[in-house]
Amino acid sequence: MNPTAVFQNSYREKKVLLTGHTGFKGSWMLAWLHQLGAEVKGYALAPENPNDLFSLINGNELCESVIADIRDKERLTEEILSFKPDFIFHFAAQPLVRRSYEQPLYTFEVNILGTANLLDAVRQLDNNCAVVIITTDKVYENIEQHYAYKEEDKLGGHDPYSASKAAAEIVANSYRDSFFKHAEQKKIGIATARAGNVIGGGDRSKDRIIPDIIRGLENNESILVRNPAAVRPWQHVLEPLSGYLLIGSKLKENTVTYSEAWNIGPETEDILTVKQVVEKAISTYGKGEYHTPQLTNQPHEAVLLQLDIDKTKQRLSWQPLLNSSLAIEWTIQWYKQVMNGANPFEFTNRQIKQYSQL
Repeated sequence: MNPTAVFQNSYREKKVLLTGHTGFKGSWMLAWLHQLGAEVKGYALAPENPNDLFSLINGNELCESVIADIRDKERLTEEILSFKPDFIFHFAAQPLVRRSYEQPLYTFEVNILGTANLLDAVRQLDNNCAVVIITTDKVYENIEQHYAYKEEDKLGGHDPYSASKAAAEIVANSYRDSFFKHAEQKKIGIATARAGNVIGGGDRSKDRIIPDIIRGLENNESILVRNPAAVRPWQHVLEPLSGYLLIGSKLKENTVTYSEAWNIGPETEDILTVKQVVEKAISTYGKGEYHTPQLTNQPHEAVLLQLDIDKTKQRLSWQPLLNSSLAIEWTIQWYKQVMNGANPFEFTNRQIKQYSQL
């Protein structure tokens, strides 16, 4: 699959509402949609840090940027109904597991009520629209065993973040079944996309392994590694984004057939521990060291998590193009090149084009 060839027909000169456009994944999505010729309206809070990717790529120049809270139902509804989008990609979220322990109520409000606010506004649209709700691989009730979760497996969530995203899946399914299944309502397609641990250039979030590595390398400090044995479905940010774009284009073709949940991740055998990720990153960068202190009274985080992507591969003809090792190389090279003076917007676009040509 050549993503650019497939997606340009779907998104060129189309209206795309992108919530969470100032975040890490949202900024990469914004850059890709701009490259595809889409007309984008973003809706999100302001970037948290001055060196976030959105600011580095001058995201304000790539879209109509609305800085507002997803919990503000009246403002969100007004922006959606006035824009009349052809596509909606809902990234806006409180996306951090450890922060969800510190701010559980806020996490539930943003991730659950925010999703409900968006879908209730969509219910009032009178035009055709494909809606992709971005959740996470952590929506499953994790049994911490070597088992790759399928879309029909039981939802759950130990921590507030995981539970809130599982609840967002239930909210999306409820709106889909309640309001968009009858013949006159089939102009709206709603899918959810469950992706694993995403890495890539420009992430500055707290308590994520790649930003932690980069901060250590930039400051010549030893990198603190909390859970070296933990296994995650690591993937470069462009992998799930290509999946989201593909789901959106498929929904536009057929709102009934593709209005489902979809797993997007690496192959099940392509797994690395946190320790292996850190060692690969240090090797790619050319310097660095790490330590694993004995930490007590730490909040629970999953040790083992894998996704089964057979449904997505078979029915969407999507498959990962970068293995975990390449994903780390691309990510570290982004930071290294930018720190050495490369233009962040140009290098981001270069990686998008390179991915499209694989």
